[in-house]
Amino acid sequence: MFEARLTQGALLKRLLDSVKELVTDANFDCSETGISLQAMDNSHVALVSLSLRSEGFNPYRCDRGFSLGVNLNSLNKIMKCAGNDDIITLKADDSSADSLCLVFESPVNERVSEYELKLMDIDQEHLSIPETDYDATVLMPSAEFQRICRDLMVVSESVTIDISKDELRFTAEGELGTGNVKLKPTSSIDKPEESITIELGQTVSLQFSLKYLTNFTRGTPLSEQVMLCLSDNMPLLVEYKMDIGYIRYYLAPK
Repeated sequence: MFEARLTQGALLKRLLDSVKELVTDANFDCSETGISLQAMDNSHVALVSLSLRSEGFNPYRCDRGFSLGVNLNSLNKIMKCAGNDDIITLKADDSSADSLCLVFESPVNERVSEYELKLMDIDQEHLSIPETDYDATVLMPSAEFQRICRDLMVVSESVTIDISKDELRFTAEGELGTGNVKLKPTSSIDKPEESITIELGQTVSLQFSLKYLTNFTRGTPLSEQVMLCLSDNMPLLVEYKMDIGYIRYYLAPK
């Protein structure tokens, strides 16, 4: 038996919104410790990894490890039927899981909605992501990162990210011209979410697809800060941390 009840229904809606453009079908792997998802995009350029700890649900029950194969577009359509304040419960019979039951409870009135989503048999390779010591790690406001990616898309399809000890620079060059955004490390005791910190082993300069980065910024509503981790000849890691877990995106440099 699998059951996971989330009092912050809006969180699940935002999570689905942050992956639906990249991945069509995916397995939600359920275990005693929580729920995880790992999938490549259709072009095999980007990887998304999601983890939700069991402590974030109340109650959470998973008698044995198993996978829920889901079409994310179909799941997203059902999730739109839930209010942002609704309590969302996911249920499945792990012995014969051919459908996922979703229950939406309104905290305001007595309304309880129940939906069943047919599950799929998805043959998906699980990639092991090695722990990496990155040359540069940046922590910055997620809204700022989203704005930079969106603005530079006007100029080019690619962006070069340069990181040094005292500067973070985003540069885009295209037929229209060039765009350049420079940021300095800042710290704010009153508003830590607005701080920009740089941890540097060595300077980094790498180019990435803005289309994918802009897609990754759909995770902005999940966290006030985003972490960027870069190393030469390694995929970029973009991470949004939440109270109950994280979502990570990986993108190979151009």
